[in-house]
Amino acid sequence: MVYPLLLSAKDKNCLFALLVDPDKYTASQAKDIGTRAQRAGVDLILLGGSLLRNKIDETAIAIKSSCTLPLVLFPGNSLQFCSTADAILLLSLISGRNAEFLIGNHVQVAMQIKASQIEVIPTGYMLIDGGISTSVQYMSNTNPIPANKTDIAVATAVAGEQLGLKTIYLEAGSGAVNPISFSTIEQVRANINLPIIIGGGLRTPSQVRNAKMAGASMVVVGNVIEDDPNLLEQLVGSVK
Repeated sequence: MVYPLLLSAKDKNCLFALLVDPDKYTASQAKDIGTRAQRAGVDLILLGGSLLRNKIDETAIAIKSSCTLPLVLFPGNSLQFCSTADAILLLSLISGRNAEFLIGNHVQVAMQIKASQIEVIPTGYMLIDGGISTSVQYMSNTNPIPANKTDIAVATAVAGEQLGLKTIYLEAGSGAVNPISFSTIEQVRANINLPIIIGGGLRTPSQVRNAKMAGASMVVVGNVIEDDPNLLEQLVGSVK
């Protein structure tokens, strides 16, 4: 089970997740990154992206064949589902007002998820301005919460907890110039009891370490590893 890992990390060590976009890895490369992730001490692998060209099953099988790490779906839409994974972050975009990403896509895939018996982790997904317009902002047709409006971020996270969601994901977006600020993470942490996941713009050990110190239960890194796989060990080490 994946959710108990997140719960234990809320009050202890921060987990490290590697995000793998199937559009950017061949099956062979996916096997290699799975092996490398396990060797580096990664805690789990997230699988998903903004587009996906029908490669999610192929990539999931490749990763599962090369490591024993939990594989968790991080879907961009209802088509990004495969039963090979161990769990799914069922994302509800609570920072936006697009009904398709609040509930619409979920209805489309609900019975498929139910039949698969995959572990479902209801997740409040919040976009925070990371300094540039990102793929997730464009694809979801929603505006991010301004980086300097921490009070709105806190209230949104609190509302997510009150709605019964099981974790909150603060996302600056793939390729973000600025990661989620220390202050935002710290204040969200002070106001909710749920695990907090931080992603987007994390490129250096100090940025990853800052997210941990501010109260992150799990940090997610993807783009920087695509550019330089040799950074993986350093980044993982910064939260261990």
